[in-house]
Amino acid sequence: MNVPHYIDVDGRRTRVRVAGDPDRPPILLLHGIGRSLEDWAPQFPLLAASHRVIAVDIPGFGFSARLRETSSLSGFARGVARTLDALGEIRPVHMVGNSLGGAVGMSLLVAAPERVASLTLVDSAGFGSEVTALLRLLAVPGLGRLVAAHTTRAGARMFERTIYADPALATKARIEHALAIAEQPDPGSVTYEIARALASWREVRPQWRAALLAAIAEHPRPTLIVWGDRDRVLPSHQLCAASHLIPHARTHLFAGIGHAPQIECPNEFAELITEFVRSLTETGAQRR
Repeated sequence: MNVPHYIDVDGRRTRVRVAGDPDRPPILLLHGIGRSLEDWAPQFPLLAASHRVIAVDIPGFGFSARLRETSSLSGFARGVARTLDALGEIRPVHMVGNSLGGAVGMSLLVAAPERVASLTLVDSAGFGSEVTALLRLLAVPGLGRLVAAHTTRAGARMFERTIYADPALATKARIEHALAIAEQPDPGSVTYEIARALASWREVRPQWRAALLAAIAEHPRPTLIVWGDRDRVLPSHQLCAASHLIPHARTHLFAGIGHAPQIECPNEFAELITEFVRSLTETGAQRR
């Protein structure tokens, strides 16, 4: 069903969007902190022509119900795996994760390596200590909870404009969507919990980053890492760090693009993903 809809996952209402031929290679799209599957909307008509495309609202984000436990990367990964089960997708997926979604995808690889065929990390969390002050604010005890729970129109506009290199992409529709998410029950609780777990008011915590990267090194997968050179959320020099930390990864830097290249340069982004996945499936076919 090529529109967002709800499915039951372990008794939780989970929002997904699925498109494309179910026999084609599966691509899983994971959004960032405080975001939703709408961040992948421009990619659906581009990727679904040659793949089965699955996007999910990560548990507790967008319009999906939260997990019963305190929010964590491992918990999100389990929730995503169970969502794939509920959709009947048991094949290894080509995981594409933006920002926090990249860290969730890496956590899925650690938790269930048989479920991940490749990683595409898009301006991903996990490769450096620097992050925008807007997200560090969420990690401040007490204050962060208050900020996360009370999204204002001005705050939504500011965050949208931080994401894109071109402020014109912070459209009224995107701001209204952010405000609609903020009206969900217990607003901002998951954002606050994961911000506190992964960051302090100073930086992205190094402990979880080191542990996650050490763990994925035990399960090497073909990896593509991309970044926008005008990213104001996670600065683009983290791409260099990522290439050293995952030395077998292919890399690509988008010129004039911010934190969400899948929205800002959708055609170039889709071509890159399609070619990467095609190269892997063709190699696999030759080996057989």
